[in-house]
Amino acid sequence: MGGVRALILDASILLADDCDGNAAPTLRSGADFLFCALHFSQFRKGILFGEDLSIDKVNLLEKMSEVYSFDCFKVSISAVEVLMNEIAVAWDDVGKDVLFVLSSKKVDHCLKLYERGFLLSILDVDTGGDTKKHPSAHYVKKLEELPLTLCCLNKKVASKEAITVGYCMKPSRQADFAKRGAFPLYSIQHDLMFLPLSYDLSIPLQLQEIDVILHKATDEILSVELNLSLAPKITYTNGMEELRRTLPSHPHCCVIDPFNNIYPVLDRLKIQYLLLGLEDLNKEGFSKIRGAHFLKVDSYNDPSLTDKLLEAKVSLPSIVKPQVACGVSSAHSMAIVFSLEDYKELQVPLPAVIQEYVDHSSTLFKFYVLGEKVFHAVKKSTPNGDVLMKLSQANQLKPLVFDSLKSLPTAEKNQFGDEAVDLELVKNAANLLRGKLDLTIFGFDVVIQEGTGDHVIVDVNYLPSFKEVPDDVAIPAFWDAIKNKFQEVQQTISQPQNVDTKET
Repeated sequence: MGGVRALILDASILLADDCDGNAAPTLRSGADFLFCALHFSQFRKGILFGEDLSIDKVNLLEKMSEVYSFDCFKVSISAVEVLMNEIAVAWDDVGKDVLFVLSSKKVDHCLKLYERGFLLSILDVDTGGDTKKHPSAHYVKKLEELPLTLCCLNKKVASKEAITVGYCMKPSRQADFAKRGAFPLYSIQHDLMFLPLSYDLSIPLQLQEIDVILHKATDEILSVELNLSLAPKITYTNGMEELRRTLPSHPHCCVIDPFNNIYPVLDRLKIQYLLLGLEDLNKEGFSKIRGAHFLKVDSYNDPSLTDKLLEAKVSLPSIVKPQVACGVSSAHSMAIVFSLEDYKELQVPLPAVIQEYVDHSSTLFKFYVLGEKVFHAVKKSTPNGDVLMKLSQANQLKPLVFDSLKSLPTAEKNQFGDEAVDLELVKNAANLLRGKLDLTIFGFDVVIQEGTGDHVIVDVNYLPSFKEVPDDVAIPAFWDAIKNKFQEVQQTISQPQNVDTKET
């Protein structure tokens, strides 16, 4: 393969400089980011402890080694031959493609390390400017720069044109994807390098080395103001806002997906209107696919609410959802309503969308669109309306209020089997939605209505986890979706613009 296949972090770069000899040891700024970035990177990785560490420092680093799956080499940095032997035993498949990362305070050891075939990276800590530079080393000012250094080194020696994917999403989501093998620092089979973006580093500096931006921008929304006819007004975190401002000056970066394209999934009303187009897929004598019947409300005390619900074909029970679909905590505050009286003091944020509650035999079909491929999984779901009514009465809860991110009452088993869903019909719907939304990776939920057999889409979301699909199937499809979108965009950019040569 060439390039970096493993790395060793000297303890000197991970521990904060002691301000007080009696204080408990702490990690250097950026160490947590580095540990998280390397945890599931598919690199061999270790920590060199040396012999000059206190028991407290050793305990701290051993704890981090255990949490983030690092090997421990308790060898003096000067005993290079001993270290080489220990590496050979621990990592017999690595050879000499090892990056050694140490502090500039230990630059005197660089020559021996370099002569033994180590690649070198040096954390240039403040040493008064008197430390000599090693000509073959790569210097970084912050630990957050190290994943970027790894990508740059590997990109230079990659056998094919490697694609660097910078990703940004909340840490828990990053961890969920990474532990499934979705974000390797270098995947030789797919020629992809995944780099976690750091808002503590220069965004333009990182974008210079990145070909694709993969984002879950909805993780970093602070507020949303919807407008049905215009783009929503969204306030993002400072880091995401800086990324959005910087991207136009880096046109070589392919964004999956452009921020404008995710706007419809922020607005449940826009999605409902979009789902009306599913009617074009339906044929006489076959299963139908549609969105749920719905009504938008700005007040629960509207005197004509009953007539409007009747006109919209929304019967009781119904489910009430905020119009804002994601990005803010209140977007997940919902209620199932069993009588017209229940609307009067309802606490679901307005404006809201009232949908029919579809009796679906406690079965939910989750569909995932990864580029051109469509996958699905079958899950247990909420009971039919009559069961929920009994539950509500037993607990004196009218209406049944819940947070959609938390567990709802589910039946003991789903009633419909996998064979109940018309896969061709739903895949046709997936293709239609892909074209309408112009999204690369998205998901939607389908329930099958008892009695009619209607396939009803009840939710659409961007960049879902697709965790119900086996990793050995989903992750390669995920990578293919990213690569294909990048190549599609590059092809579009490289095509010459049509020039009208007709005389006027």
